[in-house]
This record gives sequence, C-alpha cells and structure tokens, in this order.
Amino acid sequence: MTAHAPKKAVILAAGFGSRLRPLTDLRPKPLVEVNGTPILHNALRNLEAVGVEDVTIVVGYRKDAIQYACGSRFGKLQLNYVESEVFDRTGSAYSLWLARDALLFGDCYLLEGDVFFEETVLRYLNITDAADVAAVAPFDSTMQGSAVTLSENGLISAFRMRQTAADLDRDGPVLFKTMNLLRFSATTLKETIVPSLDDIVVSGATQAYTEELLAYLVERRGLTLGAARCDKLRWYEIDSPEDLEIAEQLFKSTPTAPAPSRVTRPV
Repeated sequence: MTAHAPKKAVILAAGFGSRLRPLTDLRPKPLVEVNGTPILHNALRNLEAVGVEDVTIVVGYRKDAIQYACGSRFGKLQLNYVESEVFDRTGSAYSLWLARDALLFGDCYLLEGDVFFEETVLRYLNITDAADVAAVAPFDSTMQGSAVTLSENGLISAFRMRQTAADLDRDGPVLFKTMNLLRFSATTLKETIVPSLDDIVVSGATQAYTEELLAYLVERRGLTLGAARCDKLRWYEIDSPEDLEIAEQLFKSTPTAPAPSRVTRPV
C-alpha cells in the first residue's frame, strides 16, 4: 500500500433500485445479495482490508434496513450515516453534496453502492501515481452507461454518457467503462470537488449525476483524473436482475487475484 491509501470512504447508497424490482420492494439495492453476500457488505469488507477506518454512507430508500444491517461499526470500520430526504428526485451528485463534510478531512475513496467488486480494485487505485484516479475497464457489448476515453499517458481525457453496445461499432477511440470506484486527494476534494458540488446545488441542478460533474471538471476545468486499468479484475455494476445473474456467475468461484505491482500493472 502506498502513501495514497485513504483512511476514509464515502458510499452513495440512497437510490431506489427500481430496475431490480421485486428484489428491491422490501430492501434497498445495496443489500441485494450476490451469492449470499450483500453488495454493501462486500464493499465494506474490501475497504477494511485496504486500511480504511471511517466510512460515511449516504442513505435514503429504506435507510433503516441499511443501518440495521451494517450498524455503527463493521469490523474495524466506524460507520456514519447521512440521510437524503429527497432521494426519489435527486441525482448522485446531490447525495455526494450531502456528504461534503466527510470529504473535507483527507484523501477519500468514493464508491457507488451498487458495485460488487474484488478487493484488488482498491489496491489498483492506490498504486496509480495520479493524485486522483478512477477505476475503469474495457467497455464491452454487455455494458451500458457512462464511459471514458484515455489519453496516451493513461489519463481520462473525456466522458461519454449513456453509451451502449451500439457505440462500440462506430469509428472512434477505445471506450472504457467507469466502475464508479474512485480515489480523490484531500486537495482536490477541498479545492475542486466540494466547491463544484456547492455550485450544482445553488444552481438547482440537483438531478445531476457524479459522472456529469466529473466530465465537466475534466473537460472544462482541467481536473487531472488518472485511470486505474482493471481489465482482468472481477467487478459488476448491478442495476437489473440480469446484472445480478451475471455477477453471481462471475463471483461463483473466488480465485486469489495477483497482488498489483507498479511494474506489471496495465497502463
């Protein structure tokens, strides 16, 4: 682990998960299980394994279920909760704004609460030299959502929203899927991220997504965002029953991933 490894994390876990119904009729999406393990528990275990001590979880839909399932401590983690009372009509950037106090006290991981991933992803984030970095993987025909393009030196050069398999057939740069797992430095959080979140809320753009904020900061404000290439690591964003089925097959076996190395890590 490097000096970049944060001791804090923020997890966005407030949304409905409507596409996962009926599984989410009685429980929030972060508590949907992959082979018996809730998505959120998997994230917390991985964060603990890489040295995180304090986690802030933004809750909304069925918040009591999450607080009951995770408590105030999870292993060695201290858990804090921030409630969104308008989760049904706001985007992830607003949820992140609600957690702004937690973003002002050092380096921090940022995770979406619907991603099931192996611990090594966080280690890849930590060995990437950029002060701020996002985990990415090659965009394939099974994916949809936000994607990025990379510069020759491995930095994120642009975001592309609402991509689908059809976009892979067009002439253009190679696309990488954003995994919604990021690491930010204390300086960037204090000087760039939190002020920009304040601007979003003041302007009334409360339905914006975090990816839209990052796209603006990278493309218009010069934010340098590195890319941790996780090409061979296991992860899946779970939005639908089909996604859940794929994730359960992907994580059916639990091979030990090789430890990341500055020499062998893909760039």
